[in-house]
Amino acid sequence: MNRTKRLYVLLGVLMICCVLTLGVSKYEERKEKIRNSDEIIMELKSEDVTSVSWECGSGTFAFHKDETWLYDDDENFPVNEEKIGGLLENFESLGVSFIIEDAENLSQYGLDDPLCKIKIAAGEENYEISLGNYSEMDEERYVSVGDGNVYLVQEDPLNAFDIELSEMIQHDEIPKFDSVTEIEFAGSENYKAVYKEDNKITYSEEDVFFAEEDGEEIPLDTENVDRYMEVISELNLTDYVSYNVTDDELKAYGLDKPDLDVSFKYRVSDDEGGEEQEGTATLHISRGPKEKEEDTDQEEEITAYARIGESKIIYKISGLDYEDLMEASCSDLRHQEVIWADFDDIIKAEITLEDKEYELTVKEEGKENVWYYQEKEINTDELRDALNSLSAAEFTEKEPAGKEEISLTLQIDNENQPEVRIELYRYDGNNCLAVVDGNPLSLVNRSYAVDLIEAVNAIVLN
Repeated sequence: MNRTKRLYVLLGVLMICCVLTLGVSKYEERKEKIRNSDEIIMELKSEDVTSVSWECGSGTFAFHKDETWLYDDDENFPVNEEKIGGLLENFESLGVSFIIEDAENLSQYGLDDPLCKIKIAAGEENYEISLGNYSEMDEERYVSVGDGNVYLVQEDPLNAFDIELSEMIQHDEIPKFDSVTEIEFAGSENYKAVYKEDNKITYSEEDVFFAEEDGEEIPLDTENVDRYMEVISELNLTDYVSYNVTDDELKAYGLDKPDLDVSFKYRVSDDEGGEEQEGTATLHISRGPKEKEEDTDQEEEITAYARIGESKIIYKISGLDYEDLMEASCSDLRHQEVIWADFDDIIKAEITLEDKEYELTVKEEGKENVWYYQEKEINTDELRDALNSLSAAEFTEKEPAGKEEISLTLQIDNENQPEVRIELYRYDGNNCLAVVDGNPLSLVNRSYAVDLIEAVNAIVLN
């Protein structure tokens, strides 16, 4: 009996050893199916693809091609074809670094319930790509393409596909331009600014933009115009509120009658040295009807919208951008200085102060201009600063009613405008009225007038 039991025990041990040997053998067999690789497992030409769809954490999306790419759920959606091309680039040459052949337990790779499923049709071929877990050790993504194998891919497609629908839209763009030749405002402002290369009007060669207002040409400050156009060119048009706007939506966003339309003609240089290209663009901006009625003027409360030309896309823009764009009046863009001539171009100054007249002259000595009063060399730094500080607090056409504080007739070394006469009159406790060449121009802070008077007195009283 004991002998029989020992035989049974030995047989049991033998069977266990056989099972373990078989398991080890199978394990060794499976180990042989895991290997490094530099294979390209998919080569897909983007131009051959007719449809692509995917399901990721951000949602489910499907697009098909009919000459152009269309969104399956709404063919009015403006698809960014470059974005589609960028998605498909992931599979033009999908390389791997590791292959697990005939994988059975997909859960350990996250492929039993993939993070993302991608389906692509190209001609008669259909592809299904599943994206699983991320291997922290290898820093690569587990991928299945339906052939029974699991791969670690060199380039991770997940970030490209885990996106929102808003990232697939073909946004409107403000055209890139090198220069602007005309700007026309309509709505809250109604005038045109024209670029003129050969300025024959003012004493400053930098004056190249002129506003046509009431039959008069007003020189604009080139820096102000450039700054305004920079606001337009840097608008962030990404926050869309409608991509297929209806007439009712136009009214809802206040764009059936915009607060301001800005149309401009522009030029773009040819990088290859050819002729400049010309184009036109129009920007419409507005607040919503409710805010128009309430006439909201607090930055944080402004909700504004923009539209490019006749585009179907409406964008929300910031209150700050809206306010900057609405500062488009001729007064906003013109020179704020009473006189903006280069002081070095002034060659003579005739000054009337408290009914007394003074004359300051310039002599060219070497390469420098030297100022004199009564044949005595003088320092004009304070006079220069005081003239440069004369700037508009408010433009006005009011005729002077107060006493003249000071007047200057400046001779300028310029054929266009060789002489400018500036008169400052009392207006109120805070401002003087500046009259230039006989025409009321603007209110000027009284402190600037005082500085000018003191600068003149410092010269003539010494």
